[in-house]
Amino acid sequence: MTFRSVCIRVVMASICACCVAGPALAGGAIDICPANPRYWQYEGEPVLLIGGSKDDNLFQIPDLKEHLDLLTSVGGNYVRNTMSARLDKGFEVQAFAQRPDGKYDLDRWNDEYWRRFESLLSLAEERDIVIQIEVWDRFDYSGKHWEISPYNPKNNVNYTYEASGFVEQYPKHAGSNEQPFFFTTPGQRNNTVVLPYQQRFVDKMLSHSLKRGNVLYCMDNETSGEPAWGAYWARYIQAKAKAAGVKVHTTEMWDAWDLASPEHSATFDHPELYSFVDISQNNHQKGQAHWDNAQKQRARIADRPRPLNNTKIYGADTGRYGNDRDAMERFWRNIFGGLASARFHRPDSGLGLGDKAQANIRSMRMVTDRMDVFTCEPHNDLLNSRESNEAYCLANPGTEYAVYFPDGGKVTLNVNPIDRPVTVRWLDIMRSEWVESKAAQMDGTVSLECPSKDYWVALVRP
Repeated sequence: MTFRSVCIRVVMASICACCVAGPALAGGAIDICPANPRYWQYEGEPVLLIGGSKDDNLFQIPDLKEHLDLLTSVGGNYVRNTMSARLDKGFEVQAFAQRPDGKYDLDRWNDEYWRRFESLLSLAEERDIVIQIEVWDRFDYSGKHWEISPYNPKNNVNYTYEASGFVEQYPKHAGSNEQPFFFTTPGQRNNTVVLPYQQRFVDKMLSHSLKRGNVLYCMDNETSGEPAWGAYWARYIQAKAKAAGVKVHTTEMWDAWDLASPEHSATFDHPELYSFVDISQNNHQKGQAHWDNAQKQRARIADRPRPLNNTKIYGADTGRYGNDRDAMERFWRNIFGGLASARFHRPDSGLGLGDKAQANIRSMRMVTDRMDVFTCEPHNDLLNSRESNEAYCLANPGTEYAVYFPDGGKVTLNVNPIDRPVTVRWLDIMRSEWVESKAAQMDGTVSLECPSKDYWVALVRP
């Protein structure tokens, strides 16, 4: 199924007017939902972005069509794509043409790279899948990846180490920010040798992506560099889009796990530059802290709400950033926390699109099929007898309520002002199965006790 089948059509005349104002939206386009700016809309319909995928530079994988088909089959509509070409899995290719002597020519393209990128854009658009692109990834330009990079002067015929300001090796972690590649812009070191090639690459990317309406733009992958770098590229992309007569949305992804870090202020405090905020690094947090940190930032922008995206949810038994349970809990806390997107990170640091990811995506759609999340808000204040990380509530009080339990439990839900019996329906998340509905007598509250100790959602309505 496509995500249009699970969206609620917006019919208000004022909303329609907003959709056509300003620059055109390519292909109907992903845009901020006027009815609730904390969420996205696609072709005039509010949309919740959820997904999972198995690789960072998704456009390079050989079984792309099958992977996207699997995603849509479980209700997913959201993928991440870095523009990387690390050549470490045997199937990637570089963006630039390679000469017979093995050196790259940065003035010539490798058509196969761009054919693959175009294929991702086309296949995703056909399936109503939104792609969040990361233009630059700091890890592509340090360590072993710099050794083979076309931008490394020893690997190209376009400039020398002396002219470019590069050196042969950058062995330290990319977070050390020793790589001059990320200091080329006019407001930084104004590297007039390298910057034109970076611009040329972005221009080529945009020549494909600006034709599509299903693309969001993130400047970097978990950067800790100078804000001037990302700001330059956000403005650059916005200017190119405006010249093409289309509207785009941009963000930056910072490295700090604490969303209160000054790093993140460059995005949170500048909506005129970054129209949405990627808070993926919060998905290193666990339990109640994961929820609380996101809610603080949600409140921080309450006077000018924007979508808060999670393009990377960490956690897998095979990785270093939490286990399978952490990943699944983070996925549900993000959506029940009123955030705009949630995507499982690729293995081995995430669940990708494995069996557990599929079950959670499918079950999330089963919930959102039955309730209007776009009119709901996080409402843990309606839960009584709740322990830390025991349950999370998303509700439109008086109309409908959903309560997520990460590991069984029992709480009392305040359903005032409803003054009649309600129906409680339980969803077994890992089996993606609804349990038979039951009527509940009440005196303004409903007691909710999970059928078993596992992952459950209770849907409550009159």
